[in-house]
Amino acid sequence: MRQPELSSPPAAEQLRSYFWPLLLLVALIVSARATQVDLLRLINDAPKAQDIITDLLQPSLLTRGDEIQESYAQIEVPCVSGTGPVQGEEEGPRLTLSTYCLEAKSEVTISGTGFRPNTDGRIYWQPPQSTGRLRDERFTTDAQGNFSVETDIPPLLAEQGGVSGVQAQLTWEVGQLRASPALNTTIAAMIETIFLALMATTLGAIIAIPLSFFGARNLMPHTPLGNTLYGLTRMLFNITRAIEPLILATIFAIWVGFGAFAGVLALSLSTIANIGKLYAEATENIDAGPLEAMRASGANSLQTIFYGVIPQIIPPFLSFTIYYWDINVRMSTIIGFVGGGGIGLELSRWINQLQWNNAATAVWAIVLVVMIMDYISAVVRERLV
Repeated sequence: MRQPELSSPPAAEQLRSYFWPLLLLVALIVSARATQVDLLRLINDAPKAQDIITDLLQPSLLTRGDEIQESYAQIEVPCVSGTGPVQGEEEGPRLTLSTYCLEAKSEVTISGTGFRPNTDGRIYWQPPQSTGRLRDERFTTDAQGNFSVETDIPPLLAEQGGVSGVQAQLTWEVGQLRASPALNTTIAAMIETIFLALMATTLGAIIAIPLSFFGARNLMPHTPLGNTLYGLTRMLFNITRAIEPLILATIFAIWVGFGAFAGVLALSLSTIANIGKLYAEATENIDAGPLEAMRASGANSLQTIFYGVIPQIIPPFLSFTIYYWDINVRMSTIIGFVGGGGIGLELSRWINQLQWNNAATAVWAIVLVVMIMDYISAVVRERLV
């Protein structure tokens, strides 16, 4: 018996099968160009991040107390006078520059004499009329207490213009070993973060539970009022979910001031929208059989919810609530950057001050707490659900 010949797919279908992969490839190429992806630069510029990564792997846990030695100099950026500021004669450690009048991005050699021998130090730039510090150059003094660092002028100094400061700072440990101030601050801030997330989750869940009933299609009657309430509730959830907690924290920090209260309000509002949507979808997926049986026996809407809906939604509601507490612990570290309190506020302060060892203490504390919270929430959900 002759086997039927297999017909090849039409040319249009072949073109259609190649269209989507080609479209995806084009989208990836355009995305790479739009985002300026440069893997070679990632490798070549790795030394710039080496010092920061090293500090992040060495959190400040224990200390013996700090001794600090400092020296200052001045430099004019951009060069207007042609001579730069007059440098005074100072006793003790002395900081000298190869030139005291330069343009931005120009190279300058910073030298120091009379410092503590064989000690690590850092160079900071002090912009005019500013209390912050820029750039974090590192050096180590030799056996005679001298050092020399070649660097370039940060562009921000030229933007403000005028006489900027250059600071050389040496720090070394003395005294008995004890918990570092960063560790004590981190522990206190981390406890505040956990309770901040707990309060935000509790307030959000209390408000989200009744709202979720209005956002469940199977509970709302198919009447003009029921459809309106359902649509408005879903729209409220979607609009609020679209606003990042970081933006909400910024608004509340201005509204009620910096601190944990602003963080609680921001996370509570975000929790209402996110967990409310999860509650509503869990309610829509319950078994409809018991509800139909109760309605057929004459139960009203309130009785149907109390005896037919609530017993089915308690397990998923508990699971979602515990899970979202875990999420809020992580989110609270982010909103702290804009004044939402907790560990994020301290982490933001240490990063702005270039105190990377202290920042590492906070980062590793966040990692540890998130891991513990994840394990505890998984155990609790397994036992309750």
